[in-house]
Amino acid sequence: MTRFLASVRSAEEALIALAGGADIVDAKEPSEGALGRIAPASLGDIVAAVDRRRPVSATIGDMELVPSAVRDAVQETAACGADIVKIGLFDGDLAGTFAALAPLAARGRKLVAVAFADRRPDLSALLARCAEAGFWGIMLDTAEKTAGPLTAHCPAPLLAAFVDEARRSGLVTGLAGSLRLVDVPRLARIGPDYLGFRSALTKGKRAESISPEAVRAVREAIVYASAASRRSATETAGATAAAIGASSGVSRGTSVSKPA
Repeated sequence: MTRFLASVRSAEEALIALAGGADIVDAKEPSEGALGRIAPASLGDIVAAVDRRRPVSATIGDMELVPSAVRDAVQETAACGADIVKIGLFDGDLAGTFAALAPLAARGRKLVAVAFADRRPDLSALLARCAEAGFWGIMLDTAEKTAGPLTAHCPAPLLAAFVDEARRSGLVTGLAGSLRLVDVPRLARIGPDYLGFRSALTKGKRAESISPEAVRAVREAIVYASAASRRSATETAGATAAAIGASSGVSRGTSVSKPA
């Protein structure tokens, strides 16, 4: 089943996300960019409020990929209590950054790379790098939040191929980027591990406070869409099995004699 990642900026919002059924509480400061880094004290407050009832993820901010700086930011974020640390794949030394983070992943740190669909990344190459460096997962997001949702930048077949390839590489997958309620059914059919939301959880712009009603609506949409996808998959598998049985000339209650 696809699960629900809710981005929050405070302990109060974290409690709303928990009450509304979020599976991951994601600490982010939306006024500071696509992956705005939250203040250490605020992250600590969120971790304390969640109190291990759900995993807490947090971003290191919109920063250039300078290997030593990224490594230090990851360690600082983890030291504040984040279970999962997200690293945006911005400009800079990509290869050096993965090399600098691989030892942290080897020691059990859950690292998630965030690629930006509106920047047209080479997803196959990024998936290979993530798997080689021992990352826990990868998310596909958008860098420019006013340029439309993820679904405006990537067609469903590309997203499905991304999720399938990531799964074969052993990576947890997430899809995010100004997602709306109407995007949930089509994305749930693709089957990512997580769908991430911020704007859809508020009553207006992404920098406004999240709404309990909006959080519950997103949770219900994900649960319903995931259940519908499972039913469809089961029905398809049943129909395929029946067709194979019919084409082989074998049906229930019919014996096949061995040739003389």
